[in-house]
Amino acid sequence: MNVYALVENLVSNVSKLSKLKSSDIAMGYARLFNLMLRGMTLVSKFLLIFFLARFLEPAELGLYGLIVVTISYALYLLGLDFYIFSTREVIKRNRSEWGGLLKDQGAITLILYAVFMPPLLLIFSAEILPWAIVGWFFALLILEHVNQELMRLLVAISKPLLASLVLFLRSGSWALVVTTLMFIRPEMRSLDNVLTAWTLGGLSASFLAVVSLYRLNIGGWRKQVDWSWIWKGVRVALPFLVATLAIRGLFTIDRYWLEALSGIEVLGAYVLFIGIGNAMMSFLDAGVFAFIYPGMIAAFQQDSCEGYRKGLRKLLFQTLILSIGFVVAALVMIDPLLSWVDKPVFHEQLGMFPLVLLASLLYALGMVPHYALYAQGKDRPIIFSHVASLVVFVIATWLFSMYWSQLAVPLGLCVAFFMILLWKSIAFLRLTPTHYRSLQS
Repeated sequence: MNVYALVENLVSNVSKLSKLKSSDIAMGYARLFNLMLRGMTLVSKFLLIFFLARFLEPAELGLYGLIVVTISYALYLLGLDFYIFSTREVIKRNRSEWGGLLKDQGAITLILYAVFMPPLLLIFSAEILPWAIVGWFFALLILEHVNQELMRLLVAISKPLLASLVLFLRSGSWALVVTTLMFIRPEMRSLDNVLTAWTLGGLSASFLAVVSLYRLNIGGWRKQVDWSWIWKGVRVALPFLVATLAIRGLFTIDRYWLEALSGIEVLGAYVLFIGIGNAMMSFLDAGVFAFIYPGMIAAFQQDSCEGYRKGLRKLLFQTLILSIGFVVAALVMIDPLLSWVDKPVFHEQLGMFPLVLLASLLYALGMVPHYALYAQGKDRPIIFSHVASLVVFVIATWLFSMYWSQLAVPLGLCVAFFMILLWKSIAFLRLTPTHYRSLQS
C-alpha cells in the first residue's frame, strides 16, 4: 500500500468518527480522541523544548526562540487576520459555497505574499537573524501559514479531529522524531536538524489537510473571485490585525527585550519557561476553545440564549480547572526537570518561572470574555484591549527594568495580561444582554 493510500484510509477513518454526531457517546469518544492527539502534541512540545535545553547550548536555544517568535509574528502579515471574517462566513454558508470563499481567500493571500515577503528580508540584512537560516525561515513561514489557515478552516467546519491530526503532524510528530534522534545519536544535536524536522512535519501536515478537504467534495470552485467580498473582509480584519500585531508583539518584543537586558543565555532560560506556559494555551485550545466557541457563535446567531449560556459556562469552568491544574503541575515538576536538563543558567533564572506561569494563567482567563464577545460579533473591546496591552507592556517593562532587569519582562507580561482580562470582562458585562450573560441554567 503506498503512502497516499495509507493517508487516505487514515483520513477516511477519522472522518467517519467525526461524523458520528447523533450520539453523545460518539461525541465523547471523538472528544477523547481529540484530546489524546492534542495531548500527544503537547507532550511532544515538552520533549522538544527540554531536549533542546539539554542538548543545545543556551545561546542556540535562545536563537531557536527568536526564530519561532519571528515566524509567528510574520504569519499575521501574511494572513491579515482574514480568518476572523472568513470563519464566521464559512459557518453561516452551505458547503456548496465553501469553494468560492476559499478561492477568494486564496486570492488575497497571494497578494499579501507579494507585498510582505520581500520586506521580510530586512530581518536578515539588519542582522536581527543570521543569513545562515534565511532559507529555513521562508520555507517554514510559508508552511506554518498554510497549515494554520487549513487548521482554522477544519475547526470552523466542525472537523476538530482532523484539525488535531494536522496539528500533531505540524507540531508534534516531527518533535518526537528529532528528540528521539538527538537522544540516541549525538551527531544529530544541532539546530539545523531541528529546522529540517520542522519543515518535514509541516509538509506532511499540509498534505493531510489538503487530502481531507478534497474528500469533502466542496462546491463553488468555479465562482469568480468576489473582490467586493474580499474588500469587506479586509475592512473587518484590519482592525483585528492591528490588535493581533499588538498582542503578538508582546510575545515577540519580550524575547528581544530580554536578550538586550540579560543576554542570549538568559533568553534561553526564558524560552524554556515560556514554552511551558505556551503549552498550557495549546492544551486549552485543543480541549476547550476549539470545541466550544463555534457553538457559541451559532447559538448567538440563532438567538438561543440557553445555548450561548451553556457554552459560556463550559468555557469558564473548563478554562479555570485545566489552567489552574496545569500551573500546579508545572510548579511541582519544574525542579526535577531542570535537574535533568543540568544547565546552571536555567537554575539561576528559576525565579522568573512563577511569573511566566502567572502571565500564562492571566492570558488564559482572558480568553473566556474574549470568546464570549467574539461570538456576539462585539469586536471593538477586543481590539482596543489588545492595542492598549502593548502600550501597557512597554511602559511596565521599562519601569520594572530600572529595578529588576531580569524579571522586568515577565512582570510586564503579568501587568499587560491582567489589564486585558479586566478590560474584556468589563466589556462583556456592559455589552452582553442580561439574559445572555447569566451563568445559571
